[in-house]
Amino acid sequence: MQAWITEIMNQFGYFGIFLLIALENLFPPIPSEVILTFGGFMTTQSDLNIIGVIMFSTIGSVFGAIVLYWVGRLLSVQRLESIVVKYGKILRLTPEDVQKANNWFTKYGVWTVFFGRLIPLIRSLISIPAGSTRMNMATFLIFTTLGSLIWNSVLVYVGVAVGASWETIVHYMDVYSNFVYAGLALIIVVGGFLFFRSRFLQK
Repeated sequence: MQAWITEIMNQFGYFGIFLLIALENLFPPIPSEVILTFGGFMTTQSDLNIIGVIMFSTIGSVFGAIVLYWVGRLLSVQRLESIVVKYGKILRLTPEDVQKANNWFTKYGVWTVFFGRLIPLIRSLISIPAGSTRMNMATFLIFTTLGSLIWNSVLVYVGVAVGASWETIVHYMDVYSNFVYAGLALIIVVGGFLFFRSRFLQK
């Protein structure tokens, strides 16, 4: 995949960066770390410049986030509640659980979107609950853009700084991502255990 990504960027320049980052938001397994650090390195070897790489990568991030936001709009809270009413007994969920999650995201969603853009995997998926809870579009765009701009800028400048050694940074980012994924898996397992245990205790 790394060779494919670098080939697209070599051929299409800024448009390739926009396209790859947009796809990375829609399909998280595509590593933004490779795209951005190599983009930074390319500014030292081609006509691409740092501002252009950051700008087009951020536009790509926002574009992908908007698509997922509207996916979330299709999965409205009301639809989720109707699904839970129909199948909730299997998962031991209730419409109240959906409403609690909605209330939590409504209260803290702005900062969740901002900081979520700085975490691998979460940075893409966070747009879906933002859409399903009907977060104000302007607010969503502002905090998505800010979070994406920080993430993109850091990795692009790292690529510039390390030059031809950018692949080394990708390796360290992979390690960081694996720790994040392991932490998320642990949170899901522990959260699921506590949730279902509370359900059994209530009975």
